[in-house]
Amino acid sequence: MQPLSVVIITLNEEHNIRRCIASVRDIADEILVVDSHSTDNTAEICRKEGCTVISRVFDGYGRQKQFAVDRAQNDWILSLDADECVTPELSNEIRNLDPGEDARVNGYRIPRKLVYLGRVMRFSGTGNEKLLRLFNRRHARFTDVLVHEKVVAEGKTGSLRGNLLHYSYKDLAHHFAKTNEYTTRAAGEYAARKKRFSRLWVAGKFPVSFITFYLFKGGILDGYPGFMWSFMAAVYGSMKIAKTIERTKTGTT
Repeated sequence: MQPLSVVIITLNEEHNIRRCIASVRDIADEILVVDSHSTDNTAEICRKEGCTVISRVFDGYGRQKQFAVDRAQNDWILSLDADECVTPELSNEIRNLDPGEDARVNGYRIPRKLVYLGRVMRFSGTGNEKLLRLFNRRHARFTDVLVHEKVVAEGKTGSLRGNLLHYSYKDLAHHFAKTNEYTTRAAGEYAARKKRFSRLWVAGKFPVSFITFYLFKGGILDGYPGFMWSFMAAVYGSMKIAKTIERTKTGTT
């Protein structure tokens, strides 16, 4: 692999960051952390682990991640969230990768599996996710959005077989807290775009989302974690709409 910078954005991730850093130790020529002024020991842990740490006020996931990409030393970037880690299989695959064999390849999509309530999820709408996370920054960049950012690359992209593991939620309380945060940001974007929803759709969205995730996307096959994931997906959908209606009514964006 050509010289590789691993970039990570953080905010109060002391419970995750060591696992993330350790997983890329063998493939990273640089580990750059952009920290949003954490109040726990995240930044100190990163420095002790040999990472370069930059403090920056958070202004949206897309902008924060692109800032990290722009400050990296190398053109080839592996962008990770602090609650993700690289499996040994993926690490070995990246180590032996040679993008120079085909100069038209400007990025690689990586499959990601969710670890939820102690289980690696196989279904529930989470099993087939492939994310463009390894890329040449000269030909790719993050979208400028508050949430659900992604990398857009010019030209050809490839796919890898090894997985990222995503430890997105410590427990149910953490899941509820993140759902509250994400739905607030998503509603802000909707309101800014003058989106309008019927109040009846708040009630309708919940059962539609739950049935979609639990039955059609196979949440039932993931046992209890699959049930809870489907339930929280339905909460997310309904709350996003309800908060948009609330913002539209009050005129705030």
